[in-house]
Amino acid sequence: MTKTIETISRPSLLRHLAVIVYDLLLLASVLLFAAAIAVGLNAVVTDGQAITAGNPFFFIYLLGVSFLFYGWFWTHGGQTLGMRTWKVFLRSNNLHSVTWRQAFLRFTTALPSWLALGIGFWWQWFCKGKKSWPDLISNTYLQHDKNSIVKPLSRLS
Repeated sequence: MTKTIETISRPSLLRHLAVIVYDLLLLASVLLFAAAIAVGLNAVVTDGQAITAGNPFFFIYLLGVSFLFYGWFWTHGGQTLGMRTWKVFLRSNNLHSVTWRQAFLRFTTALPSWLALGIGFWWQWFCKGKKSWPDLISNTYLQHDKNSIVKPLSRLS
């Protein structure tokens, strides 16, 4: 029996929140490392001047690092480390791998969803298709697979 997108098991609210918290902890460490690199390079290039508060280039740099973090995981297996732990998968509606374009659309839609008090994510529990704004815009969906076995990462590619 082939599962349709409508019959696939969605992650519960608690599972979804657990994935978000787990991934935010990982992202925070990645951003600290990226910021340290930027501050070090800035000190070399500008003879020790600090990066000013509200520097738009630094903010865009950190957004880019954040996108690369999520985008790489989503396009290489459909799972971040938090998603892997909680057995949640990001799938494309066309049943192919998630593309970089879809990852970009998902990431850029998630930002306003959170800025609007999370309404873009709460949307999935109130709309008929059970999809959040990032799901709708990027043509992807989250799936919880209770029967998946978390295998160790064999290689990073």
